[in-house]
Amino acid sequence: MAAKFERIVYVPFDHLNFDRGALKAADPASDLVVLVESKRMTEGRPWHKERLFFLISAARHFAAEAEARGYTVRYLKAATTIHGLTAARKEFGELPIVCAEPSSFRQFAQLKEFGVQFVENDLFLTSRTDFALWAGKQKRFVMENFYRAQRVRLGILVVSGEPVGGRWNYDAENRLPPPKNYVWPPHLEHERDAIDKEVETELGHTATKTWATTRAGALKQLDYFIERHLAEFGPYEDAIAADEWALHHSLLSPYMNVGLLHASEVVDAAVAAFARGGYPIESVEAFVRQIIGWREYINGMYWFLGEEYRELNGLAANRELLPLFNDSSKTKMECVRSVVADVEKRAWVHHIPRLMVLSNLALITGTNPQQFLDWMREQFIDASEWVMVPNVIGMAVHADGGKLMTKPYAAGGAYLNRMTQSCKGCFYDPKKRVGEDACPFTTLYWDFLDRHAETFSKNHRMSQQVFGLKRLTDLPELRMRAKQVLKGLDEATI
Repeated sequence: MAAKFERIVYVPFDHLNFDRGALKAADPASDLVVLVESKRMTEGRPWHKERLFFLISAARHFAAEAEARGYTVRYLKAATTIHGLTAARKEFGELPIVCAEPSSFRQFAQLKEFGVQFVENDLFLTSRTDFALWAGKQKRFVMENFYRAQRVRLGILVVSGEPVGGRWNYDAENRLPPPKNYVWPPHLEHERDAIDKEVETELGHTATKTWATTRAGALKQLDYFIERHLAEFGPYEDAIAADEWALHHSLLSPYMNVGLLHASEVVDAAVAAFARGGYPIESVEAFVRQIIGWREYINGMYWFLGEEYRELNGLAANRELLPLFNDSSKTKMECVRSVVADVEKRAWVHHIPRLMVLSNLALITGTNPQQFLDWMREQFIDASEWVMVPNVIGMAVHADGGKLMTKPYAAGGAYLNRMTQSCKGCFYDPKKRVGEDACPFTTLYWDFLDRHAETFSKNHRMSQQVFGLKRLTDLPELRMRAKQVLKGLDEATI
């Protein structure tokens, strides 16, 4: 049997693409396709079951499609990936193994040690080599500079090197609060087939109909976004609405992160819609920026910054993960309760609840960055290692001392009152810093600045906020209230 095949093509669960990676040049007649469902991946951590359902079902559907295309496929369950690949070699002989470059440092090291041969990971628009060439020339790693360079390099929404519409960035137009009495389009639901139901049974989990688990379903979601959401995407992308969990966000990140969609086809669909007319540049540019700007930038920075980056803790934040992160009933803060409840239900919220509610709370409470990173990795359906490490360590909790972002994204109740609809029915008052009903975000925001005043006073983007501490006449009372709030959060009474 070993003579039948010339090599093993290993397909990780985030490389589910026949036109990219190692499968791009594969031959059904001579290549054995192997996928490994490892216990380490499924049972090694308290993963959100919606996340596990999506990853496992998508991989099993992909394996079935590979067989339908004429490949011989081994979908193996094993203790680890290496155990699975060892079993494949035991069955088919000591064949060489090829794989696209893995998406994390850990997997890269494990597979390299096992002797796996790598081809370039082309599931992104910017190779790791090209990104390193760009980053190596920068004094500061400004995403906007990278984004504009990629627009020109890829020829996206540019004419003769200049941006369509005359501006590179329409971010200022896209910060509107959630509108009143706005009618949101219904969500696209994905029906469950036999493979889905098999995975549900194994996990003891009834999945939502939010997430597709096939390439066809992912394409349907892309078409639905373009048709029903793209035009209005921009204005409210930074809002948090009480009556709508996704707003006009695309819900495409899980599919791109596992390979079911490629960034190029997603961007092409948006640009083609703009060319047809009826889609404002403010929305189209904002969506394109999320993909060829932020997504590509974050992946590039993950590899450029190195493996040790994930362990940084520049603000010496050592508080244990708050109980409310694992149970939405453990807090009276309505914004936090509702966001964590959404995570519990679907393993997803959009970028502003992640940054300005969950991460903001971790930041201003001094929660340990690595514990918060682990929680984000475990809970979110699109939480690949390369995504979460720079986003959490660099952007969310400023644990890198400003390598990625020049200022911490800390905010008090005033921001949340402006951009969410949570404060009206909440026990806490966003306008108050002290007192039993003072908003914990407001109290802890000022306490955070107070605790790190010496550090942030040297930051030109933070000096004005730190100077604001001098105007507080109730600073002693605030410090005392902050201690009470932190104790209450630890004990799940606030």
